[in-house]
Amino acid sequence: MSDNTTAKQSVWITGIGLLSSLGEGNDAHFKAVSAGKPRNLETERFKPYSIHTLVEPDWSQQISRRDMRQMEPWQQIGTYTAGLALDDANAKDEELCGRMDMIVAAGGGERDEEVDAAILKDGRSANDREALVTERLSNDLRPTLFLAQLSNLLAGNISIVHKVTGSSRTFMGEEGAGISAVQTAHARIASGQSDIVLVGGAFNGEREDMLLLFELGNALHHGDFQPVWSRQGEGSGFTVGSAGAFLVLECADHARKRKATPYAELKSVAADHGPRSPGAAAKRLGSAIASLGSTGKQAVLSGASGCAEVTKEEAELLASNLPDAPVRGYGTVTGHTIESQFPLGIALAALATSKGEFFAPFEASESNSDGTPDSIIVTTVGHWRGEGAALIKPVKDEA
Repeated sequence: MSDNTTAKQSVWITGIGLLSSLGEGNDAHFKAVSAGKPRNLETERFKPYSIHTLVEPDWSQQISRRDMRQMEPWQQIGTYTAGLALDDANAKDEELCGRMDMIVAAGGGERDEEVDAAILKDGRSANDREALVTERLSNDLRPTLFLAQLSNLLAGNISIVHKVTGSSRTFMGEEGAGISAVQTAHARIASGQSDIVLVGGAFNGEREDMLLLFELGNALHHGDFQPVWSRQGEGSGFTVGSAGAFLVLECADHARKRKATPYAELKSVAADHGPRSPGAAAKRLGSAIASLGSTGKQAVLSGASGCAEVTKEEAELLASNLPDAPVRGYGTVTGHTIESQFPLGIALAALATSKGEFFAPFEASESNSDGTPDSIIVTTVGHWRGEGAALIKPVKDEA
């Protein structure tokens, strides 16, 4: 069911942390997305799939070597990006982090691919496969490795490294997790339950086990790279992107007191989910967008995956309901980043809002922008489940 909180408090975006195939940090991302072309697109290593591979940062700028050893790559991405957001918001003060709430969108951890491959190989000739699996799991998987499958370890590592020790929530469930994380953070601040929240997600797409899972669901794009809206027919699907995207959200009064400069206001968030019968996802997305309360000159940053049927439905819905709004499918440039997709889109919209401009088209089917929009609608439709939308507006501080 759709849920859109009416804000008692304005929710400001005061910190943004980004790490992806486009680079590290806000300036790098704004310039790269403005250029409209993907970067670091790996087309050979995982053929027939393309991957938007992560730009390796200097991890030591946010995470000690000792802490790094305890983390899988997706946790490193998330912990590093959370640190960037806290730095950007000037919010690494011990007292502030000690009462800051945290909401994380996370996957199920990373598997030991060598152990998995060995078990599958030996299982072909084993007489008792159940006994084989039990033995190999007992002997080949260290307890620490097993524990590292837990989704809430990303939040745990952020707490340890950056001392964010207020309340903590972790959502698990692909794109829907990112949508729910942002929606919950917004609702808590808008209702007065929280003053400041660190929210976001991380995804490591350079994993053969994840590619196998997505391929079994017929979700991956095959062959030569194509922009999001062009992936129709045979071989349609998403092109995975590794990314971390975190936001510092806070109520306007709290931000004013500590003299934080906002990028934009997160005006409203709406979400829904349900079966993917024909037209159902578009109907739910349309209801979510309608509930946002957007007026004036609008633009859309769409997190469309490229999975043919649902992406076509979204394109038709946006053309029908928002015929004058320029639409950009940012997955063309960033790849599809699963749990990070919704926070990533909101971050890009906030950057564009703060600079007073919208992005140029990423492909021929996208119309040119006519001036500066009054608001930006961010959408994310999960490749399998979950629909969400958010409204980003310039801050009009009347205090």
